[in-house]
This record gives sequence, C-alpha cells and structure tokens, in this order.
Amino acid sequence: MTGSIANPDLPQPPTGKYPAKAHCRRVAKWIAEHGGPTSGVLYLEGRGTEMTEDEHRQRRHFYYLTGCDLPDCFFAYDITADKSTLWIPPVDPEYVMWAGMPLLPDEALKRYDVDAVLTSDELTSGASLTQMLQKQETVVMVIKDRADLAIFHSKKLRAYNPLINFDHARQGIEACRVVKDEHEVAMIRHANAVSSYAHERILASVRSAKNERELNAVFVMHCHANGCKEQAYGCVCASGTNASTLHYVHNDVSLEGRLNLLIDAGCEYQCYCSDITRSFPLNGKFTTESRQIYELVLEMQTKCMGMIKAGVMWEDCHMLAHRTAAEGLQKLGILNKDLSLQQIMDSKITCRFFPHGLGHYLGMDTHDVGGNANYADEDECFRYLRIRGKLPANSVVTNEPGIYFREFPFKAELKEGKWDGIVDQKALEPYWEVGGVRIEDDILVLEGGCENMTTVKSSVEYIETAVSAG
Repeated sequence: MTGSIANPDLPQPPTGKYPAKAHCRRVAKWIAEHGGPTSGVLYLEGRGTEMTEDEHRQRRHFYYLTGCDLPDCFFAYDITADKSTLWIPPVDPEYVMWAGMPLLPDEALKRYDVDAVLTSDELTSGASLTQMLQKQETVVMVIKDRADLAIFHSKKLRAYNPLINFDHARQGIEACRVVKDEHEVAMIRHANAVSSYAHERILASVRSAKNERELNAVFVMHCHANGCKEQAYGCVCASGTNASTLHYVHNDVSLEGRLNLLIDAGCEYQCYCSDITRSFPLNGKFTTESRQIYELVLEMQTKCMGMIKAGVMWEDCHMLAHRTAAEGLQKLGILNKDLSLQQIMDSKITCRFFPHGLGHYLGMDTHDVGGNANYADEDECFRYLRIRGKLPANSVVTNEPGIYFREFPFKAELKEGKWDGIVDQKALEPYWEVGGVRIEDDILVLEGGCENMTTVKSSVEYIETAVSAG
C-alpha cells in the first residue's frame, strides 16, 4: 500500500474549547430548579491511571464539566463564586522518562474551559479547595463511589464540616447531558462523518474479504487514519445467520457461503460517539428474501424518521416501527393474512422479529444517559426501549429498526405450537438464511423535525452498487 489512507475531503472537526464552564452552570441551575441546593461545590474525580493493557477512558461525568481527558485529575466548581478549578498530576521524573513531559498547568489552562489549574499535590495543601469550603457546612455534591471522600476528613478540611451529598451531582449531570449544545453536536457530527466514510470503505472492500475480522479491521483502520482512534463500542461484524445475534462479538467467521453481512460500528471523537449500522449482500446482489426484508426495515426507519421531532413520545415512534413490521411481514405471508393488524399486535409476535428498542440517546456514551428505560416493563414491546417519554429539542437519538430470524428460541416455540395460527412456518422457512437486517442512523432532534447526521447512504441501489463496484 502506498500513499495516505486519510481522506482529505472529510469535513474538519470543530475548533475552540469544549464549553465546560457552561455545562457547570447548566448543571447548577438544574439542581437548584429541582429541589437541590442553590450554593455549594460540585466535586468530581477523573479516572485514575490503571496499569492494564486497556487505554485510558475518562469518566464521562468528569469530562462533561471539564473537557479534560487526562488521568488522575480532580475538579471542583464553586456555584456561588462561579469558579471552576482543575487539578492535574504534577511532573513525575519517572513518568517523563517513560512517556515524556505531561501537560503543565499553564498549558492546561489554555486548553480547557476552567478558571484555574493547579497540580494534584496542592489539592489539600493549597488554598483553592479550602476557600470553597470556608463557609461552615458547605454542601459538597459528589457522585457516589466516584470520589475518595477521605480528602474531606483531612485535618485542614474537616474543620469546616463539609456536608457530603450524593443525591444531586449525578442526577443533574445526566439530565443536562441529554440536550446537546452546538459544540457537542459538532463533535457527534464529526464522528459520524468519519464513521460514515469508514462504512463506505467497508462496502468497497467486501468482495475481496474472506473473513468477518477483515471488514472489522477495515473500519477501525479508516477511523484511526482520519483522526478517530477510539471506537465508541465493540464492532458487530456479523455474517449470515450471525446477524440474528444483536450484540454479536466473535467477528471471526469465514464469509464463504453466507448471504449478507451486518456491521454495527462507530468511532468516537473527543469522547463523543457515533453509532451506525449497515446491512448488505456479500456478493453485491440481494436475494429475493434478503431484499424484501431490507426494504421492510428501510420502510420502518423511514416512517419513524418522518415522526421524529421535539416533543414526540418515543414510545409512539417505537410502536410505529412495530406496526410497520407487522404489516410488512403479513404482506410477505410470514404472518397470517387472515388476522387483523390489531390481532397481530396483541399477540406480540413482532417482538420475535424486532426484539430491541427503536433507538437510544447518543452522546458521550453510545447508550447515553437520561433515557429512563424500564427494563422491568411487563409489556415486552417496551422492555428493551432505552428512551421513555418525550424527546427534547437538540437531543441526539439513534433510529435503528431491525428484523431478525433468530433460530433460538423461536424455532422451539414454533415446534411447541405457540405461534400456530399466527406464523406460517412454510412461508417463514426461506428467510432463516437472511439472518438479520438492521439499518441505523444518528438523528439530531429539532423543533418540527430532525436531521440525519449519518452520511453513508442506505438505499438498495446504493448498497448493491457500492458492493459490486468494490
């Protein structure tokens, strides 16, 4: 291979500081408006250095208030003074020997949207944290099990009798993370641009690949080459019947003799995620059954896309996908054509073909916070729905319907007669080999509509042409 594999035509990432200070103010405002204290200190600790082969991944709550991805850091925000302080590790000569010079406080102050930067050896000896606690019984809001509270029992700080509170910091941060500001949206959009390009390169590589792992590697290579080293989650690269497993992890099976491939993969840009799924025929041409299911899933997604806007109930979008699946499967003869749509919906048979939720919030986590899922819901149509309630403007959701032909436990239930009169087993038989089809895009929710931030196309014509031309 010669030349660069980076794509110079990709849009540039956003510039400027991550708006951490605005996030601090937003969280403090939310806490005050929801029964919490109107003054006090938000105190968070970043993830420490871990001596493993895993790369450092900053705690997302910490990053939201700091924009800092360094390990071994501490942070405090004085609500009344509107002052944020970040403590970073001091220079360690042994660390420098192995890894080079770390970020220095003056460099950190220029990089991050905070008011002051000190070194962590000054956390209790310096004046900054002491000044925040000078008022007796100052409320210190922390996230449970995410901070070493021994610091507040030190001789210097114990005298101020700080009141440790576990109730508000996590709730406030997670509620505020649902609605994205312009900078956050720009980072998600950039992650989508890079991931979409990597998906396009996969389509161009399918005809020469022999194993699932090769296509997994193509995706990661192009993300890394274009400035997104981290993956938002473990890639799902599932060929043939493997695609019926929702979170398939093996990614190491030969492609020989298999019809289709489903790849669910997204990179991360500066802690913000993308999450994209494409399904396609390995030889460049859908079989009749594969095309029928692909077109049905695309119809499910398109109808839901037309419904997504600020204020819509996510449950309504989700059930539109189920009704569309029911109608499509009935039209194909897989579901009894003599039944009414309501009878099909009441049977819950669509949960066998579309078992997961329509989508989830997306942000610093792939399955981002704030969705208020109810995994104990007695209605299995909603049990795995990761968002409940109305979508706010400037939230980001995934729209990812799917149809799957899972042999276990579906075949056992069919044999037992559970779906007699509902499923036509003879009509179903040719579809088992399809495995599963999912189409997933990342959607910015707007007043009166939405924006699809995923740029890799999904039409049948595009998919077949892209694979055939590879």
